[in-house]
Amino acid sequence: MIEVVYVIRHAFRSNWSVNPQTGEYSSSTKNPTGIPTDPPLASYGVEQARELADYLCTIDPPVDRIYSSPFYRCLQTLKPTTDRLFAEGKAGGKIRVDRGIGEFFGIAHFEHPTPPDLKILAPFFTNLDHDHSSTHIPHSRGERILELHDRVNRALETIITSLDEDPEQPKALLICTHAATMIAIGRALTGKMPEDPDEDDFQCYTASLSRFQRNKKGGKQVIGNWDCVLNSETGYLSGGAERGWKFNGEESFVSFAEPEPEPLVEDRESPKL
Repeated sequence: MIEVVYVIRHAFRSNWSVNPQTGEYSSSTKNPTGIPTDPPLASYGVEQARELADYLCTIDPPVDRIYSSPFYRCLQTLKPTTDRLFAEGKAGGKIRVDRGIGEFFGIAHFEHPTPPDLKILAPFFTNLDHDHSSTHIPHSRGERILELHDRVNRALETIITSLDEDPEQPKALLICTHAATMIAIGRALTGKMPEDPDEDDFQCYTASLSRFQRNKKGGKQVIGNWDCVLNSETGYLSGGAERGWKFNGEESFVSFAEPEPEPLVEDRESPKL
């Protein structure tokens, strides 16, 4: 069974913005994938990714499997680590890109940009698992905060259960994701969902690492069966803890006066990313 889950947030990224009235996204830099919500890391983030790699390549237990959000900045954050681990025949040799652990966009009256698929990402990252398909897909018009948590719960259940059944019996899983999703992962694994989702509990600094240890008394149970033993560790980063984030209840682009939209979380077998 998976015994340890490592969760990292991508490193310091370049900026993008959205006009909440029109739903038009724009980016301050040229994005490799051409998607405005998919900026690369800033130069400072590139250095953070290198420092993170020095830590991840010596961590115990060592990483056996790697899953990532589909956004460029997450895969770019992983690259210094995966280049080293895969060259040594470690960590399964492939990154599984999964939209279930992808970015959180607040519910909107417009469609958010779709993240890049594997055809777009493949020229930049050579070690992607083309046999893996995402099952838990956020709606194109975004999610409410509780819907994000539900999506993350379902995705983790699927991911960890599949690894528990892997004949190679991996022990340690590494996930690279985003701020809101990192918080939701901590709540799902520990089962500690606060009454107020805005509560400041699990941290998510750039290029930070959280570690969750499985409670063996719970057997193969996934949700709520883990202890948080590191909460957004940054001791290996020369700049320390930076760019923390928390829910503030204002993530929605839809006012309460507008009609209630249809349910937004969709579980389905999707084409490969």
